[in-house]
Order: sequence, then C-alpha cells, then structure tokens
Amino acid sequence: MLRLTFLGTSAGVPTKQRNVTALAIECLNTHGTQPNNQSRAANHNNQNKKSRPWLLIDCGEGTQQQLLHTKLSLHQLAAICITHVHGDHCYGLPGLLASAAMSGRRETLTIIAPQAIATLLEAYMITTELYLPFTVNFIAIEEILSEQSDTNKVNIRLSDQHQLDIDITPLSHRVASHAFGITQTIHHRTLNTDKLLAEGIPASALWGKLQQGEDVITEDGQQLCADDYVNDDLSRTRVVVAGDNDTPACLTAALVDTDLLVHEATYTHEVLTKIQAKNPEFDPMHSSAQLVANFVEKSGVNNLILTHFSARYQGFDNPNSKTPNMASIRLDAESVYRGNLWLAADFDQYMVDGAVELVSNQEGCQKKNRVQYIGSARSD
Repeated sequence: MLRLTFLGTSAGVPTKQRNVTALAIECLNTHGTQPNNQSRAANHNNQNKKSRPWLLIDCGEGTQQQLLHTKLSLHQLAAICITHVHGDHCYGLPGLLASAAMSGRRETLTIIAPQAIATLLEAYMITTELYLPFTVNFIAIEEILSEQSDTNKVNIRLSDQHQLDIDITPLSHRVASHAFGITQTIHHRTLNTDKLLAEGIPASALWGKLQQGEDVITEDGQQLCADDYVNDDLSRTRVVVAGDNDTPACLTAALVDTDLLVHEATYTHEVLTKIQAKNPEFDPMHSSAQLVANFVEKSGVNNLILTHFSARYQGFDNPNSKTPNMASIRLDAESVYRGNLWLAADFDQYMVDGAVELVSNQEGCQKKNRVQYIGSARSD
C-alpha cells in the first residue's frame, strides 16, 4: 500500500488555504519482517513508525511547516524527489534539510533531482554555513536519463521483502520537468499450514524453514518441497506523480499498469486558452484539467488526482458561484473523464492498494486496484 498525503496543492504562490507543491508518499508493508527483525502489526493503522518509510515529491517553501501538522517524521524520510527547478517546487528544500539535521537525523538521505538542485544546496551550505550531519546521496536526473537503458531507475531497498523502484519520465515545460513513477513491490510468503496438518506433519522448526523457501526432510525421511506448501504473494502498487507539464501524452509509456496518476491542472481549458491568446509570446506551459483528463480517459487509467491549482480558484465547490472555484476545475475534467476523479486539497490523504498475485506454482489471482480517500492528515 501507498499512502499519499498532499502537503501543498497551490501553483506558483501559496494561498490562505493551500501551500505550494509537496506530496508525501508513505510505503506501507502490512505484513512481513522489516529490517533489524522488528515486527510489523497486521493492520497498517497500528504499524510502528519505523515501518513507515516515506518519500517526498517536491518541496515548496513552507513544506516543513506543513509536516508539523502531520505524524510524518523526518527520521523516516527515505528519499526526496524534485520534479524541476521552479521555486514553488524546491524553495523549501534547504530549510527542511536543516531541520532534519537539527532533529538529530544521521541516516543517509537520497535526493533525486535536477543537477541544478545540487548547485543550489551547495550555495546554501557556503553562504549560510548549513551543516548536515548525515550523508546526502544526490542522484542527478540528467545522469539517470543519459544511461539510455531499461535499468535507468533508482532502487530503494526497504527490507528483504519490500522495495521501491523510481523511474523518471521527461515532461514538457518551460524548464526541464519530470514525472516520477513510484513502484512498490512486496513479497509475502504464506505457509499452507492446513495442508501440512492434513498430511500429518506437525508444527516444528521445519515449518519455518519451509516458509523461508527451504526444502526439508522430516524425521521419518520424507522430503518436503517448499513450493508445495508455500504461497508466494507479490503485491505491486504503482503511482505516477507528474511535475509541471503541458503535454500529458509524454506519460503514455509511464502509465502502463499504473494504479493512479497525480497531475497538475493549473487552469480550466477556457482560462488556459485565454492566457495563451492574450500573450502569444508567453506560454505558461501548464495543463488544463480538461487536457489532462481527456488524455487519462484514453489511456485507461481509472484513478486521477488533480493538484497544483492556480490561486484564482477558491477552495469551495459551487458551480453556481460567479467566483472561480474548484467546481470549475472539476466540471472541466468531468466533461471528458469517466474514471475516479479527486481534486487534492492540503492534508488530503489517499490510500492506494495495488494488485496482488500468486507467483508460485499455484493459479494466479488478481485483486482489483483501488484508491480511497481516507480523510485529512492534519493532526491538530
């Protein structure tokens, strides 16, 4: 499962209701063993905090202040991904890193971002004497994309059974902008105890070995093959989070087998057209809600969350109001999209539960992908 928490949903500038862009993605493993042999509760709501590593996608100014209203910990932050260099997506990064240092963080932190972000951080370190007591593993997007191979992705291993793959897709904007494909894979081996008992094989240390995939021999000389008694489940959840982008079709390949797309919808189609016509020499190179929704409808992705709204749109939803509001964005998207649609607000949380299939010798099964709004993350 992936739990998304929107920390900022405004485009360009903050408003009284919305901060600028930031999105937290918690990587939940509701079964299995985490590193250092710490146990996990079966219910995600009861998981130990150390079993909840998370990613931060973009870090607009004020992101660390938003985090104070949630239960997210900078000590559990596994990686930061920056889509592009515009300030509403990265100005909060130096302050957040400084706060992580002051809170006592010592674990290595991965940052996946344009090379210019490394230059920005170096400037802050030189001019403000910013000291980080932890190692920053900086991975430049340009280097990843230059590899030109099927393996040009970043792998983050959370445990032996739990891993993340982060792939990058170039988008179309005024500066180089990117989408991050986040794929969580969890392997879970379940021992078929009923079968063992039915065959007269009592509980013993052999059961544990079977569950770990080892073939064993019983005291009476019977050989037991692990594949005959273990169900190997593979849980895969994938979301794609796009940075600023005026050409949704850039995401065609990235959306294959994707459970959810998070994409900007800065304007309605009518407003975007007026802006482009008013000043032909300047194109903001953003998407309208209708433009994104039309592409996603044709792509077959069933779940779409729109974010990054212009400050001109008020947070309420009233199609009868003369004041531009979220109903304008919603109706623009609904005019062409029939899937599940949400308009993100600050602190909104969504649970994404991907597909589960059997990968052992038994017949495969599939659990329908689903995305669910679960309320506000604001804890005060």
